[in-house]
Amino acid sequence: MKHAGTWNMLTAAVCVALLGCLQAQELQGHVSVILLGATGDLARKYLWQGLFQLYVEEAGKGHSFRFHGTALTNTKQGQEVIAKVLESLSCPRDTAPGRCAELKAQFQQLSEYRRLKTPEDYLALSKDIEAWVQHEGLQEAGRIFYFSVPPFAYADIARSINSSCRPGPGAWLRVVLEKPFGHDHRSAQQLATELGSFFQEEEMYRVDHYLGKQVVAQILPFRDQNRKALDGLWNRHHVERVEIIMKETVDAEGRTSFYEEYGVIGDVLQNHLTEILVLVAMELPLDISSSEAVLGHKLQAFRALRGLQSGSAVVGQYQAYRGQVRRELQKPDSFHSLTPTFAGILVHIDNLRWEGVPFILMSGKALDERVGYVRILFKGQAYCAQSEKRWVPAQSHCLPQQIIFYIGHGELGGPAVLVSRNLFRPSLPSASWKEVEGQPGLRLFGRPLSEYYAYSPVREQDAYSILISHIFHRRKDSFIAMENLLASWVFWTPLLDSLAHEVPRLYPGGAENGHLLDFEFSGSHVSFSQPPLEQLVPGPDSAPMPSDFQVLGAKYRDSPLISAWPEELIARLAGDIEAAAVRAVRRFGEFHLALSGGSSPVALFQQLAMGHYGFPWAHTHLWLVDERCVPLWDPESNFQGLQAHLLQHVRVPYYNIHPMPVHRRQRLCAEEDQGAQAYAEEISTLVTNSSFDLVLLGMGTDGHTASLFPQSPVGLDGEQLVVLTTSPSSPRRRMSLSLPVINRARQVAVLVMGRMKREIALLVSRVGREPRKWPISGVRPESGQLVWYMDYDAFLG
Repeated sequence: MKHAGTWNMLTAAVCVALLGCLQAQELQGHVSVILLGATGDLARKYLWQGLFQLYVEEAGKGHSFRFHGTALTNTKQGQEVIAKVLESLSCPRDTAPGRCAELKAQFQQLSEYRRLKTPEDYLALSKDIEAWVQHEGLQEAGRIFYFSVPPFAYADIARSINSSCRPGPGAWLRVVLEKPFGHDHRSAQQLATELGSFFQEEEMYRVDHYLGKQVVAQILPFRDQNRKALDGLWNRHHVERVEIIMKETVDAEGRTSFYEEYGVIGDVLQNHLTEILVLVAMELPLDISSSEAVLGHKLQAFRALRGLQSGSAVVGQYQAYRGQVRRELQKPDSFHSLTPTFAGILVHIDNLRWEGVPFILMSGKALDERVGYVRILFKGQAYCAQSEKRWVPAQSHCLPQQIIFYIGHGELGGPAVLVSRNLFRPSLPSASWKEVEGQPGLRLFGRPLSEYYAYSPVREQDAYSILISHIFHRRKDSFIAMENLLASWVFWTPLLDSLAHEVPRLYPGGAENGHLLDFEFSGSHVSFSQPPLEQLVPGPDSAPMPSDFQVLGAKYRDSPLISAWPEELIARLAGDIEAAAVRAVRRFGEFHLALSGGSSPVALFQQLAMGHYGFPWAHTHLWLVDERCVPLWDPESNFQGLQAHLLQHVRVPYYNIHPMPVHRRQRLCAEEDQGAQAYAEEISTLVTNSSFDLVLLGMGTDGHTASLFPQSPVGLDGEQLVVLTTSPSSPRRRMSLSLPVINRARQVAVLVMGRMKREIALLVSRVGREPRKWPISGVRPESGQLVWYMDYDAFLG
């Protein structure tokens, strides 16, 4: 045994190494979890249970824990509330009763309540944590602060944490924030800036609890594990549409204060449903375990969302809502709320994968069922010669093909992933998902459950338990990054602004809604399928209302006036433009159309794109009336609006499209770059006598038209065809056609829409030709025709 000594030394070394590993595991560090708002509703229902679940999963794995419940409630009352909550905690189903009792006792021993209000309170908490760590001979790993408090309290708490309660060097800090993160882009930006002055972005975890729901969390892994089957299907060539739905049977009673500020869009669509939309639509990273890659691809998807307009949405409000607001917020009987409690939104994504595919987002209160799901419906591209009774679900391509991420409730009662059997057999992790047998008589989306491969979780888990675990393990992809949050608000804020004065459709609630909230879509426009429940009918002695008229013909400033409700007005104007185009092409072989930007013409562009298939686009030249001095791809660019709502839907030869050259030599509207002169030369070269066949204008509330503003030093007279001007609002620099070239047109149409235009419409009707005060008054075609198109809100108020 000459090697016995060597063997003993080796054995001793291995034992020492193993002991060292065990000690290292035991000494990974101490974690303090501070739950702010610990006595509140969210904390009592979900967060304490989630923290207990974290302890159950991590106990004995190398970290020690203490849980500090804090609130403004006095110590005695707070301790009583927390004691009741801790008694009600439950263990996972597969935990033995004895082990469960042991874990609960340990968790109760490690949990405490304290009042936390002043900076001194935060400093005392920090000293207590340090003293505990030192007394137990531990090293501090980090601190988690969970903000279960209203957002208005965030700044003061953040200031106190930053100044008095940060962990020492070498320990990490994680701050968990609950929505809402602002109510529009400006407020979200303000909140982000405020919190950014106290915390680094990597320290902040913004929670959208829908990202913790098991089926939602499975969307990316499902796409990753089934890449081979989905690669050829997950695109515009095969997907007919995507539906992302969250329906609730409860109403907003008890939450009207929140709803009056945020409505259903801020409560559900801007966050939960948009996050799901992005998970479905984003390009799949090569490595979905990389948080950085996932968040980056999500941001790309956000930026590809096409801007929303008022025509992108239908909104409703259940009838009892106004009464609830009056009672809860002590409003007078005359108060009428315009807050939507129901919304259906049509979203398009401007990229090669999803171009033209409608994404339907819908949510509402007081509906007929409680259910949430994502449904990807594939195009039917087969014809089956045999009768339907001979179709075999796993083989027939004539049966509907769909993938459904069933979030919960509804007919199934719980989360599930379903794939049509005639599509492919999906792959899901067998350790966490099990196949579900078909239930006789149960049908989903018109088909029996037996026609799907259906999978449900082996063990259902609460969303907050999952997210709290991800916070501890630093899984940032399960949370909302600041850039993504702001990109979401950039997408939603214009729609919220356009709906601010929209009267939502009233609905009775529940099963009585019938088909009242059904909606349909065409192109980028969505509308209710049925007329509203009640319509006002004028009595025999009442004065006529605008609704009594379809299209009203009259005179305005000695020129023809067409007035109607917006839909009829846009249809009439689109028809008149098409008629002018057909005449011009028949006579001259081409049609030169100059279009203004802004929000008013959007519905017209959509109407021309989707409803006028006889329009001679191949012979039409498109010009701009004016342009903002921003790059053409900027969302504020008039050309970008034209591209999004018209050009990408019609076949105009690219050499017939004439954007204004505001961006030359990598500069914007620099006088020395002579962009205005270049556009004028292009007009002179291509347009006979520089006389457009039709110019479409708008009218601003200050009387401006194109980008010719009151007291403008250029563009109101003289020989220049195109000028650079200055706007009173941002972006200030503009390029515009001048009044002289506008007045050379064969026809000028002025589109005026909205109640905010009523005052200027009344004023301009009474003034003479005073373009320096009101540039629109200088529009008088020399030998052409001027026609005014006004909706009833602008004309009659």
